[in-house]
Amino acid sequence: MHSYSQRLDWLVRLTLAGTLLTTCVILVGAWTRLVDAGLGCPDWPGCYGKLIVPDSDHAALRHPDAPLEPFKAWVEMAHRYVASLLGLIVLTIVAMGWSLRKRPEYPWRLSLALLIVILVQGAFGAFTVTLKLWPQVVTLHLLGGLSVLMLFFWLHLRLRRAWRNKGGAARAGNLLWYVAGAALVLQLALGGWVTSNYAGIACQGFPTCNTQWWPAMDLSEGFHLTQTVGPSYLHGQLHADARTAIHMVHRLGALLLGGLLLLLWWRYRGLQPVSNALVGVLIAYGLQVGLGIANVLLWLPLWLALLHTAGAVGLALSLGWAWWCWRYRTGVQVVASSLSQADKLHSRFS
Repeated sequence: MHSYSQRLDWLVRLTLAGTLLTTCVILVGAWTRLVDAGLGCPDWPGCYGKLIVPDSDHAALRHPDAPLEPFKAWVEMAHRYVASLLGLIVLTIVAMGWSLRKRPEYPWRLSLALLIVILVQGAFGAFTVTLKLWPQVVTLHLLGGLSVLMLFFWLHLRLRRAWRNKGGAARAGNLLWYVAGAALVLQLALGGWVTSNYAGIACQGFPTCNTQWWPAMDLSEGFHLTQTVGPSYLHGQLHADARTAIHMVHRLGALLLGGLLLLLWWRYRGLQPVSNALVGVLIAYGLQVGLGIANVLLWLPLWLALLHTAGAVGLALSLGWAWWCWRYRTGVQVVASSLSQADKLHSRFS
């Protein structure tokens, strides 16, 4: 039993480290894209055939059509190094959990899901380079990173619960939680589509877009998901009206998400600690909206764009925590509330 508890303790620490490192990987990935270093190394997994950035002579021999830019190459390789470390952490977690897989309280399937997703995420990392920043792949790569983050976070919470010997069944989710979660995933995907198509400042000004409430837009071209792969999507290939359409749909998605989050808070405003967690979600949402507006008004400075990505991470984690509170931390409060109501009724009629 002692070794079991020790192993769980290490797994709790590893999953927390994985959650923090995944956040770092997502931000480094965003930085890589924002400084146009996504194609700093034209091949994968190495850089011009090497595991470290080579000199210019070797690069010219290996890829004469892609001149070496050392800064961008090192940025891209730094992203790959940190992502590889994350993969090693996942493999360690799976290896340490192998002997515990038959215990009913151990989240073995969740560990396997994390392993599968991070392997798929590695493949998308390769496709991002080989398909020359194709927006579909870049967007899926971002969603994959956020999926790894949420799986790490949820696995950490599950392991911490098992380590503390807290039993009890989880509460079933209801439709409102699933709709809000789906709206968040949609909005994150739209954010990835905005950034992969370089549409962040396609709308100038706020709350209007290019001085109009409903500007000229080309929705069919902006969301043409089967367009052919060009030689490179660096800096994008869509015309202005298509980028405007992408930007405007992202704004409308933010309004939809905000309405659903407010509705979720209103539904559970009297239930602790879910209510407090949902207040945190609304705060994270408000900050993220403010960062989005500031990015438009200030013409997308690097540091502010990175903060906007960090805001997306914070919003996803805060909603995940609120969902956790609903599923696992409301039982005692609900029972206590019911007992309190029963005591009041008893004293009234006695």
